[in-house]
Order: sequence, then C-alpha cells, then structure tokens
Amino acid sequence: MTILFLVGAIVMGVIVLAVLIRLNRKKPRSLNKKYFENRWLELLTRVRTGYDGMILAVIDADKLLDEALKKQKYKGRAMGERLVAAQRTLTNNDAVWYAHKLRNRLVHEPSIRLKKNEAKDALAGIRQGLKDLGAL
Repeated sequence: MTILFLVGAIVMGVIVLAVLIRLNRKKPRSLNKKYFENRWLELLTRVRTGYDGMILAVIDADKLLDEALKKQKYKGRAMGERLVAAQRTLTNNDAVWYAHKLRNRLVHEPSIRLKKNEAKDALAGIRQGLKDLGAL
C-alpha cells in the first residue's frame, strides 16, 4: 500500500512539474507597435536624404531590431547573441544576419562603399525581423 502511495505521489509530482514548466515557458511580450512603427518611418525618411542617410538608416534599423530583441527578453551580451537566441522566431534568419553584418561593416570599416541595393536588402531583412518579433 505504501509503495503504491509513493509511486502515485511521484507521478503526481512529475505531472505538476511538467505543468509548471509549460506555464513558465517564454511567451512573446506585446510590444508597443506604435512606437516601433514611428521609429521605422523616421529612419526610412533618412534613406531619401542621400548616401549618408542610407548608412544611418541601416545602422538605426539594426539598433531598433536590437531594442525589440531586448524588450522581448532575448538573452545575450551583444546583439549577435540575442539573434542566435531568437533564430527560431525569425522567419528569414539569413536576411537579418546579412543586415547586422552589413551594419558592422559600415561602423567598423570606414572605406566601405554602401550600394543602394545592399541597403534595401538590409532594411527589408530587418523589417521582417521586426514583424516576426511583433514590433511592426
């Protein structure tokens, strides 16, 4: 009788633990879409201001994506680590990484010459990433 009671208690404990883990699972937070939409529109207006505006738009878009990652509580000391943590959430992980690497090149390699189609591709990747995170 005591063995049966002990086995039943263990089974109940495992079930309760499984339920608690399931309830505690990370749920996407609701982001302030209006804030992110306004910031996105602001940075898109920079693209129309010329070459320097395109560079700033890519850099600022990357910052905006990182802000969304942080608000969604993705862990990591740097944005790259947060992107790795979010890779299952992002529908076009390669496009987001392309944009982030381009941003890094723009910041760290002063001799780089940004092409219009590169900026367009980077902004499209970041936009999709923001949509996947619920920011747009």
